Amino acid sequence: MAVQKKTDTWRLKKWYSVYAPKQFGDTVIGEMPANDEKAAMGRKIEVGLEVLTRNPSHAYTNVTLKVINVEGAAAHTSLVGIRQLYSYVRSLVRKYRSISTAVVPVSSKDGTSMVLKMLVITRQRSTHSRIRGIRKEMRELIKAYAGENAAQDVVGAIVEGRFQADLAAKLKHIAPISKVEVRALEVGR
Repeated sequence: MAVQKKTDTWRLKKWYSVYAPKQFGDTVIGEMPANDEKAAMGRKIEVGLEVLTRNPSHAYTNVTLKVINVEGAAAHTSLVGIRQLYSYVRSLVRKYRSISTAVVPVSSKDGTSMVLKMLVITRQRSTHSRIRGIRKEMRELIKAYAGENAAQDVVGAIVEGRFQADLAAKLKHIAPISKVEVRALEVGR
């Protein structure tokens, strides 16, 4: 009986440098192995937002990127989603507070569809009518903002926190707002 030699498939793989999207500086964020360019296409990579922005306050946020283009040994990505860690969201919700959540599907000015999952926390307990009012006005404001701006601008405002601060300022007439967070953002859904 002849002995068959095993080939080590791991040694046959090539290493590709993974680049962040242009809105995050188009920098190298890591490497990944793949058999060929076709195998690398479509892969999803999850990385902390603080790696992309170099801002330690983004430590509780993860970004999902998808490989859309492979040129030589460079794999370029696009943004698929942003998600707050569950432990961070859980730490925000306290006793004697009220929360209002909303899932808002929007379309940006350039036609990109997105889904924003919002969380608004009040400073004190609020009535159900106020919580419903916050949710209703929040949906209207988000749809209007997304309709007036390109997807890249919306994502930039969310990452920098301008979007959340603007929403909190516009919603505080209903009830005192402690925090407005984008729990999750899904792009192109």
